Amino acid sequence: MNLWFRLLLLLLSTPFKPKLAAPFAVSRLNFRVLPNDIDSNLHMTNGRYWTIFDLGRLDLVFRMGLGRVAWRSKWAPIVSGGTIQFRRELKPFQRFVLETRLAGWVGTRIIMEQRVLVGDEEKVATRALLITGIYDRRHRRFVSTDQMMEAIGAPSVPSPELSRAAQALLAAEVAMKED
Repeated sequence: MNLWFRLLLLLLSTPFKPKLAAPFAVSRLNFRVLPNDIDSNLHMTNGRYWTIFDLGRLDLVFRMGLGRVAWRSKWAPIVSGGTIQFRRELKPFQRFVLETRLAGWVGTRIIMEQRVLVGDEEKVATRALLITGIYDRRHRRFVSTDQMMEAIGAPSVPSPELSRAAQALLAAEVAMKED
């Protein structure tokens, strides 16, 4: 992650924000496109989205209470794959909101959705789906969603139905392992 100032600000402000109730809470972070976020086309560069998405996932993890549990248990949140769709460009100094939520889960795989919203109407500018998981470094295995929810004191509930896009992303992950 190369957004040290934004990361520091997130880490300092998180303890003062309300806790998010797992598994269906949504993290919302406000940003502005800075000069170091833009490319030669004078809009936010594609790679910067992925880096800013890291901040959204960290906010969700910390505010759901998983950060402390992960630290003590030697668990590491990881991303194994993702897809992104750009709908609207972000211009220099433009404000935007990053939303991050759990979209569903299957076994140890957690699908996260991250959306960049712009304007007063909060139109979707960018949407990403990511396959994530919690890796237990001590036991060298992934943690089940039920175990993760239990560790943070959240109810163990069935996953919402996965969207066609989420199902396709999971299928693509399997297909890429076979090649």
